[in-house]
Amino acid sequence: MRKLVLLGFFLMLTMVCLAQEKKFSPEKFEADLAAYITKEAKFTEEEAVKFFPLLREMHQKQRGLYKKARNVGKEKPSTEDACAAAIRERDKLDIEQKQIEQVYHQKMLQVIPASKLYDAIRAETRFHRQMMKGWQRPPKPRPMGKRP
Repeated sequence: MRKLVLLGFFLMLTMVCLAQEKKFSPEKFEADLAAYITKEAKFTEEEAVKFFPLLREMHQKQRGLYKKARNVGKEKPSTEDACAAAIRERDKLDIEQKQIEQVYHQKMLQVIPASKLYDAIRAETRFHRQMMKGWQRPPKPRPMGKRP
């Protein structure tokens, strides 16, 4: 009986440890994203060193706007006028996010070739889309020549 209790305890401990490994880690996500973009855009080490600080800075500025947009959409306003104001606020925040992106794309074009920035933008979009589909692992780069 004692062995059974110990076996059950170790089994539960193992399950808890495995469950903890699946928690979201922003650092791991960032590292996986960087590795994926680097491979897909074929960055040299020098290009990666110049590109990723700009990308992180852009994401940090956009994150504040994402939070504001999420707060605007938490609860549906009770009046038509309030709904219209919420829509205008969301639109304003979306435009601000795109303006930040536009500014940073110009900065990125100064440190890497346009073709590599184009590939990096597409790679980031693919990475996020695949991660949002619930994939546990970062996406694998696709073979060359088979891009949609």
